[in-house]
Amino acid sequence: MSPTVSHKDSSRQRRPGPVNHCLDVKSGPLPPGLWEDEPSADGVGGEGDTEALLRAAGGRAPPAPRGCRAELSSILLLLLLYVLQGIPLGLAGSVPLLLQSHNASYTDQAFFSFVFWPFSLKLLWAPLVDAVYVRGFGRRKSWLVPTQYVLGLFMIYLSTQVEQLLAGADGRGPDVRALTLAFFLFEFLAATQDIAVDGWALTMLSRENVGYASTCNSVGQTAGYFLGNVLFLALESADFCNKYLRSEPQPRGLVTLADFLFFWGTVFLITTTLVALLKKENTEVIPAKEETKGITDTYKLLFTIIKMPAVMTFCIMILTAKIGFSAADAVTGLKLVEEGVPKEHLALLAVPMVPLQIILPLIISKYTAGPQPLNVFYKAMPYRLLLGLEYALMVWWTPKVAHQGGFPIYYYIIVLLSYALHQITLYSMYVSIMAFNAKVSDPLIGGTYMTLLNTVSNLGGNWPSTVALWLVDPLTVKECSGVSDQNCWTPEAVELCKNLGGSCVTTLDGYYVESIICVIIGFAWWFFLGPKFKNLQDEGPSSWKCRRSN
Repeated sequence: MSPTVSHKDSSRQRRPGPVNHCLDVKSGPLPPGLWEDEPSADGVGGEGDTEALLRAAGGRAPPAPRGCRAELSSILLLLLLYVLQGIPLGLAGSVPLLLQSHNASYTDQAFFSFVFWPFSLKLLWAPLVDAVYVRGFGRRKSWLVPTQYVLGLFMIYLSTQVEQLLAGADGRGPDVRALTLAFFLFEFLAATQDIAVDGWALTMLSRENVGYASTCNSVGQTAGYFLGNVLFLALESADFCNKYLRSEPQPRGLVTLADFLFFWGTVFLITTTLVALLKKENTEVIPAKEETKGITDTYKLLFTIIKMPAVMTFCIMILTAKIGFSAADAVTGLKLVEEGVPKEHLALLAVPMVPLQIILPLIISKYTAGPQPLNVFYKAMPYRLLLGLEYALMVWWTPKVAHQGGFPIYYYIIVLLSYALHQITLYSMYVSIMAFNAKVSDPLIGGTYMTLLNTVSNLGGNWPSTVALWLVDPLTVKECSGVSDQNCWTPEAVELCKNLGGSCVTTLDGYYVESIICVIIGFAWWFFLGPKFKNLQDEGPSSWKCRRSN
């Protein structure tokens, strides 16, 4: 509902557990702990193979099993690194709300939405992060340390410019292009840090404790996003601070975006220095054959996978499946802010959703663990489409219940219930897709295969959201009230209307037009392509097995 929800189903999608970012391009043994205690497919990468590799590499037997307390410092470090990763995500998610309060157009919002693409595209440069490193410094630290230093320095520099970028030159509004470029680089660096941390998680912890990596991932990134989004928006709001945190009202919140960026930039620099000096990579648990054959081989493997008929069909369908949700997911939160709902209140609605977001995957996974996980996706889709219409109705209803500059408690209860229902349908579809991707991925190249499928799934949510934001303004009809023979079709016409003493009045909001069109497209997809999409899970294993030339 809030813009934090807009990208939840796309750029911020996380894997159920740690994914091996080395993108193995051979059929040799996999790093220990990749599948934890599961038996290895075709006898490859089992404990016997790993032990033999470790003996060959160091002449020593594997260390005795270690409890989580023995590796508590490594677990806490992973948690901290994932918290830091969530900060840029949360800050980027808060900027659309700030732009909306600065009267940015929906075309500007569409342009800024490209900021959320790097996490969906990181597979394009993940092979580079895996293959290029300084052996003496450490495979993962070679990327983690410089990336976090650049992030910290960039945040400190951005703190000196961001207020000017939000205000714009001569007070004409935000400089959206400069903000987009800055935060795109911001998210690109965070995505690169994510690749390095995910890879390091597999070797930082022992085989017995590697399962804690996924917990650190989920908890840490959620906490970081909360700090960078919900906490920042609350502390930045003068109304919230005056009501709950101050005895005397002030015209500004406790912090500004510049203050927040400077603080976390400093934290990044200090943390990175400590990691570089004090934490060494655990080279003893890295198999001797973990090295990749080369960047070119990895990209050839990705191309081989995507050319497979079953994979190509899946990609085409998943890239179009989420068009029906784009207006509701990408535009609704911004429309509520436009109608007067305080942005910090929308952000705070995410707090009671946290327990639901933890419980839902556990419940839904019971229904997606079988041979047909896409049945859940198919059954949840029409309910999520109908919620799109309910969202549009709620936006229409919002100005009618406002009183004295605020909204009654029952309004927020209805918004919260709508948000909860949306989360149920969203997670039902998300978990089913993740389960299907895990089910069909060739186990010999599982990291590469599943990451590719997840990347395409994420893109299927990104591009419709960008298009949905861009179409709001062209579909909106405005008239110049008070001046005859004058329209409000272009920014120049709007300015002329104001100069002539008139005002532009919206006669048809493009959001409602778009909501109806999206739902119609969504139901058409569900009716005509949905059954074919379900049939993909009936394809035999040979349809998904990658045939590679050695």
